[in-house]
Amino acid sequence: MKNLSLLLVLALVVTACGKNEKTQPGAAGSAPGSKTGLTVTSVEGFVAKPSVLTERVTASGTLVPSEETELHPEASGRVVALHLPEGRSVRKGEVLLKIFDEDLKTQLRKLDTQLKQAEITERRLAELLQVKGVSQQEYDLASLSVQTIKSDIELVRINIEKTELRAPYDGIIGLRRLSLGAYVTPATPVTTLRTASALKLDFSVPEKYSPLIHVGQSIDFTVQGNATAHTATVLATEQTIAAESRNLVVRAAVRDSRGLLPGAFAEVNLALGNKMQALMVPNQAIIPQAREKKVILCKGGKAQFVTVKTGVRQAELIEIIDGIQPGDTICTTGILFLRPNDGVKFSKIN
Repeated sequence: MKNLSLLLVLALVVTACGKNEKTQPGAAGSAPGSKTGLTVTSVEGFVAKPSVLTERVTASGTLVPSEETELHPEASGRVVALHLPEGRSVRKGEVLLKIFDEDLKTQLRKLDTQLKQAEITERRLAELLQVKGVSQQEYDLASLSVQTIKSDIELVRINIEKTELRAPYDGIIGLRRLSLGAYVTPATPVTTLRTASALKLDFSVPEKYSPLIHVGQSIDFTVQGNATAHTATVLATEQTIAAESRNLVVRAAVRDSRGLLPGAFAEVNLALGNKMQALMVPNQAIIPQAREKKVILCKGGKAQFVTVKTGVRQAELIEIIDGIQPGDTICTTGILFLRPNDGVKFSKIN
């Protein structure tokens, strides 16, 4: 029994020694928790090179008539005549509306009669004044009466003219808003008159582009339903930035308005100049963050995350204003799998 117990103790000691030898440092296999270097090979790169950038801005605009006026009568009364050819052109000075004025004409005839009598009295007193038959004061009162009546006649004639609504310029009549026999006041809208020869284009650009807008600048635009490109020339700007939108309102003159209608929506393509040393990278290389944007550079075969500032965005490329240098290689694919300091091996570099 003693020999059997001794043999069991020796067997346990040998087994324990064997296990210790297998777990000694430097044995085959890595220790638990050790890390190995990872290299991502399915990555494409893009070398940032200076290029010429034509800076363009797309804005929304509206076509407006060169001149547009909502017509109102100057006097109150009943409409006795209408000449409002809807959708047709009228000439400057044409009578578009006539208000009842017989009471004013009667008053004018009465004043004409009074004027004749006052002038006769004035002439008689002038003859008597030469022979000292009347005083100078009596003659002056008669002369003043003549001038007063003439002023009253002129006032009545002006009021008669106010009963006529005339076209202020050559243009096209819109839809009329009243009928014959209606009672109108100066607050009553009659119709709208628009010029037919020219159109203007009003549009807005962001505040940061306002220094690049100048009078005489040429712009291109299109309207919905018509793929033809039209051109316009900048006439003026609002000279103030709208506080609610931070945009600058610009007005341009359309060079050829054939086939265009006022009020139409226009998509404006505005060329703001060329940058000769712009760094452009593919849009997919940008990693948006909460308050900044990053790109992944490959330096020394390692991935480095760099914060950048962007500028003009085009269909496939975006301008990098700050954060990279010409010649830097930027990862454009596989960016979801890369971590800082990961090894990078490119499969393709553009």
